[in-house]
Amino acid sequence: MADESFPVEVEQRGHVAIWTIDREARMNSLSRPLLYAFGKLTREALDNPSVRAIVITGRGQKAFCAGADLKERQGMSENDIRVQVELYRSQLGPLDRSPKPVIAALNGVALGGGLELALVCDMRVAAEHAVLGLPETTLGIIPGAGGTQRLPRIVGEARAKEMILLGRRMGAHEALAWGLVNRVTEKGKDVLEDTLEWIKPIAEGAPLAQASALEAIDRSFDTTLELGMELEKVSYDKVLVSEDRREALAAFAEKRAPKFAGK
Repeated sequence: MADESFPVEVEQRGHVAIWTIDREARMNSLSRPLLYAFGKLTREALDNPSVRAIVITGRGQKAFCAGADLKERQGMSENDIRVQVELYRSQLGPLDRSPKPVIAALNGVALGGGLELALVCDMRVAAEHAVLGLPETTLGIIPGAGGTQRLPRIVGEARAKEMILLGRRMGAHEALAWGLVNRVTEKGKDVLEDTLEWIKPIAEGAPLAQASALEAIDRSFDTTLELGMELEKVSYDKVLVSEDRREALAAFAEKRAPKFAGK
């Protein structure tokens, strides 16, 4: 039985931390303890040099995360809900800003806050049967955990408005066509195993280069192209003087695979 005080199973394979939401009976919905667990795990992972990437998935085959835990919200006052929504920002914010790549392995439905959790991640892999959507406006609210901000940056303004205003749900292949997910795991394959295989270049790659690339990409959304190019130079200089860059050149000359140390 899942520990409701810390409902995440934690595993590490090589350089990849795997966090499995362990609330299958509640469709892996977002509870307050789950949000705090993500905050704690993120802080630990960022301080752990052996972790180079993070994969988030859900228990079972039905749901990655079906959104807010509505049973938990019963009896909450409007102010209680405001506090809960703020936890999405405070506890998932470090994950959003992680210099280590974060990948969502969508093993089933990702709805409401569940899709917003996936949008916090850098990339998304979906099982073929996964369903994605932000149905909040059909319930008289709006996506309040970053959905109105992150979704347009990924799929564009027009498609984001379509999804949000119509409360539209879509399957994995349509999500792939829209750019909402990066990859669809073919039927019969486990989405987590497929994700781990797919991100091997990250797990075996140069951590400083990946962190600098993420930093440069994220900055591009907050500034002009001209200033973004200048900021890119700053990020590039970090890797230019790194041991990893020199190791890559040596490995190329010696016709072997590089061994990156994150220095």
